[in-house]
Amino acid sequence: TPRRLLTDAAALPVYIYFHGGGWTSGDKAPLTKYCASQAADGMVVVNVNYRKATRFHMGHILEDAAAALSWVSNEIARFGGDPERIVLGGDSAGGQIAALLAAAIGNEELADHYGVHPTADVRGLVQHCSMVDFSVLFERGFIMSLGFIRMLLPGRGRGLVLADATRFLSPIEWIGPRFPPVFVTTSARDMFFRANLNFLARLRSVGVQVHTLIYGAATRNAKHTWQQNSSLAESQEVYRQLQAFVRCVAGVRAISA
Repeated sequence: TPRRLLTDAAALPVYIYFHGGGWTSGDKAPLTKYCASQAADGMVVVNVNYRKATRFHMGHILEDAAAALSWVSNEIARFGGDPERIVLGGDSAGGQIAALLAAAIGNEELADHYGVHPTADVRGLVQHCSMVDFSVLFERGFIMSLGFIRMLLPGRGRGLVLADATRFLSPIEWIGPRFPPVFVTTSARDMFFRANLNFLARLRSVGVQVHTLIYGAATRNAKHTWQQNSSLAESQEVYRQLQAFVRCVAGVRAISA
């Protein structure tokens, strides 16, 4: 909780973050240090929990994400944040949630499918090792089974063609010219590396502004969601570039030391 309320003139960009955990586990608490690291450099950070599979499905999860975004839009000014300069972010499954929420803003088909109609001034999207292209689950030998698709669908996908149903789970399918600028951090050591490369190619193909930090296989410290470990130099570089990205898309000059 902020120690004091700020005036409108001092309102800061807002970073809304969704944790990972394969949609079935995880919690915002372990992300406190990550979020605090970003807040310390000049933004208001909102760390979000949400309902999880298998008890709930993607419709419930996206409903919670949209509710968090609505709360920020209506209330964040009381905590020094600017509701007109919001950046969404997440890691792994949380990155997929953030990206799907960003896509649902202004996309009637996707919003209607989930029964959520988020409205907010989202200036950017941060993706850490995110699951943004579900088509990779159909590739032979992929580390995750098709059960991850079924558990995110109503009724475990009974009566649905999975290849068709994944369209509403995959952010890559909903990228258009109105999609916000994106900062992608990934690594050749990450299990979602191919999904991230596909995502980047689609973003660039429609002219979305993209910034990347990609580590090769030789970088041993850049395994899946390494960004959460602030002791790593590779994570500190993520934070530096993330902060620069937020300032850029939010129209804020760099803060001098």
